[in-house]
Formats: sequence, structure tokens, C-alpha cells
Amino acid sequence: MSAAPSTPAGEACPCGRAASYQACCGRYHAGPLALQAPDPESLMRSRYSAFVKDLRPYLLETWHPDTRPSVIEAPEPGLRWLGLDVRAAGLNGPDRGWVSFVARSKLGGRAHRLVEKSDFVREGGRWYYVEALDEAV
Repeated sequence: MSAAPSTPAGEACPCGRAASYQACCGRYHAGPLALQAPDPESLMRSRYSAFVKDLRPYLLETWHPDTRPSVIEAPEPGLRWLGLDVRAAGLNGPDRGWVSFVARSKLGGRAHRLVEKSDFVREGGRWYYVEALDEAV
């Protein structure tokens, strides 16, 4: 896995939690808790932060092998992520969960919203993103 880019100490975490990047999603991107998000919501937030920081290896490693693409293309030049709003999250059992969220971005002067309910599974003690479910937020 590639290391997270160097970030200033105390930089706010892109996922929206009231913690620094290093104390929040950065610990899952690189460090002692790498790839070990404790629940679906934490994994979702760390994946959003990985999109913000263009950590494509992390995104691939946290995507379930059954649905993972072979490559994630580089973000379009000028893409800015504006924020994540986790609307709800829950478990469907000990090893299955979901997260409903809205991720906002801006590209070429146009605002965009990704509205999704994501499916997560835990295998071998690790949570993985599986896919977007048909039902929206």
C-alpha cells in the first residue's frame, strides 16, 4: 500500500469529523491501523478522504475483490471535493453493513452531488466496500 501524502499537523480531516486528518482517516490510510477501519461508516469516511487525497491504491485495497475494478482512473484536473454528509449508517448483521451519504464536489465551475447507499462486508476481520445499492439515501 502506498503511504498517505504528507499533511500538515492538525489539518482537518476531509471526512467531516471533528478530528485532524492524522488522528482520523490518516490512521487508516497509513500507519498502525492501515486498512483496519472498525465499522462501515469509518471505512466510508476513509474512502471519501482517499478520493480527496487521490489515494487510489487505498481505494482499491478497501474495495471487495468480487466487485473491485482493475484500475481507478486519475481524477479530472480541477476536481475539488467539497464535503461529505453521512446521512445514516447501520449493520445488517455482524459482518454486513451500509452507509447512506452525499458527497459534494465541484468541477469546471459546476457543483455535483453523489448520493449513494453503499454496501459493506467484513471478511477476515476487515471491512470492504462492496457496491452502491439500488436504493438512494
